[in-house]
Amino acid sequence: MLKPEDARIAIVGLGYVGLPLAVEFGRQLPTVGFDVNPARIAELRAGRDSTLEVSEAELAAARHLRFSDQRGDIADCNVYIATVPTPIDKARRPDLRPLESASRTIGQVLAPGDVAIFESTVYPGATEEVCVPIMEAESGLVYNRDFFVGYSPERINPGDKAHRVTNILKVTSGSTAETADFVDALYQRVITAGTHKASSIRVAEAAKVIENTQRDVNIALVNELALIFDRLGIDTEEVLKAAGTKWNFLPFRPGLVGGHCIGVDPYYLTHKAQEIGYHPEVILAGRRINDGMGAHVAERVVKLMTRRRLPVADANVLVLGLTFKENCPDLRNTRVVDVIEELRGYHANVEVYDPWVDAEEAQAEYGIRPLAEPEPGRYDAIILAVAHRQFADMGVAGIRALGKPGSVLFDVKYLLPADQVDERL
Repeated sequence: MLKPEDARIAIVGLGYVGLPLAVEFGRQLPTVGFDVNPARIAELRAGRDSTLEVSEAELAAARHLRFSDQRGDIADCNVYIATVPTPIDKARRPDLRPLESASRTIGQVLAPGDVAIFESTVYPGATEEVCVPIMEAESGLVYNRDFFVGYSPERINPGDKAHRVTNILKVTSGSTAETADFVDALYQRVITAGTHKASSIRVAEAAKVIENTQRDVNIALVNELALIFDRLGIDTEEVLKAAGTKWNFLPFRPGLVGGHCIGVDPYYLTHKAQEIGYHPEVILAGRRINDGMGAHVAERVVKLMTRRRLPVADANVLVLGLTFKENCPDLRNTRVVDVIEELRGYHANVEVYDPWVDAEEAQAEYGIRPLAEPEPGRYDAIILAVAHRQFADMGVAGIRALGKPGSVLFDVKYLLPADQVDERL
């Protein structure tokens, strides 16, 4: 079995997860960051990260790291770490195509004694049921005789400058006891927060997928409470603040649940549960509630406009924020698009402003072209959908100035004082 100090590492996939990991390993060990997107490789070679997760100085400090989009450049590595996305399709089923592609790439360069480690979020069993057979077929090698596998789920929080890859405790696992020890020791070289070695790959997979499932269900509960309190005419935040005076009350807030994890991972677990004959009820009920919150926000705004006798059809509506969370450019699975689509169903003219977003990416992903700047005094309704710091800096007066006299201001994120907006989620 390899020793950690002898590892020559290939990171397969250089997104929000892969790049920070590649930088950390690249400080110590020979590391190749591999991605199939030539434009991504070009920007990283130029010292620029468009995800804003890694600074130019951090890239420069990883002196053992190089980047490539050529498979031949990772053929000399002996440790392959797959950090590709695991999205869902339109029917909310796991879309394993990126993971399968990464497994094929790794299988084509595997040599006897090599170790493949997967970080992508999957259902329990996926690594050994999906990835391993592909690598065996591509390499002609035999699992746990010629090559070995580990699983160490990512815990990256995009846009979070306090919780970084190095200071978040890492779960590790391996296909044999010796492999598990190697994977754990390898990550201990870069993870200052320490590691937790799980007893099996399936346990590690399950641990990862329930982390965000738990958050999703908790947010769904608070979202359902917000739906109830809206009908009762009670301010949800006031209720949560009052309840939060109890020491063990969990501080969740209602909102739009998107992103690459919380709005996706539960479907991986429910897919596997249904495959083995169990129909999950609580998890799927939570998903239905959270997936319906965009339509609820749009309905609330339409009712506000109607009460003010503002025609909704042909109204100009401004949505502030498009990313799935504040202060980061990540557009993956943003549920702000649900609000936009619902309002367009009422024939409103919806415009979007988000200073964090790449306009070309938004156009390609969602068919939405964000404004360079919103026009003051143009809008009948304004929806504060994402709590970017730029919007906080604008304050109520600056945001109100974008609307017409008597326009509606709806705050999804509780960013502004309650008495200075028309309604909040």
